[in-house]
Amino acid sequence: MEAEEIKLFHSPKDRLRMTAGDRSYPNVKPVWASPIQRPETYLSLLDGTGNEIAMIREPKKLPLESWSAVKTELHKRYLTAVVNRIITAKEEYGATYWRVETNRGMRDFVCQNLRENALWYSETHLMLIDPDGNRYEVIDTRKLDKKSLTILHTIV
Repeated sequence: MEAEEIKLFHSPKDRLRMTAGDRSYPNVKPVWASPIQRPETYLSLLDGTGNEIAMIREPKKLPLESWSAVKTELHKRYLTAVVNRIITAKEEYGATYWRVETNRGMRDFVCQNLRENALWYSETHLMLIDPDGNRYEVIDTRKLDKKSLTILHTIV
C-alpha cells in the first residue's frame, strides 16, 4: 500500500483509525518492522487483533496529519529513556535484570539476550532494548558514575 493513499487520524482522541480507499479500520497500531537495522522505514500497521493491514516502506511520505498521528502512537509504544545511573544489574538464566535511574525516573526492566539487545553505537554509546521494544540509552558511558560503570562493564 502506498503511503499517500492512507489516512490515519485519532477518533476518539485516544484511538488511531485508518482509511485507505474504500476500507476503514477502527483500531490501528503502528509498529516498526525493523527498528534497529532500518529505523524509521518499514512501518507495519496492525489491526486491533494484531494482524497486519499494511506495510509502509517510507512512512514519512504519509500525509502530514497522518504522520503526526502515527508519531504520537509510536512515542507511546516505544519508550526511550536516557540512563543516568545504573543501580543494579543481575544475570539469571540468560536474562539480565536492570534497575536504572533515567531521565524519566527509576525503571526496572529485563533484557533477554544481551548479544541481540545491547547495541553499541560507538565505544561509549549503548542502547539496551527490553522484550517490549522499550529502549534505554546510555548516551556516553564516560559520564556514568564509577559504580554504574563498574556494573556496566561487569554485565556487558
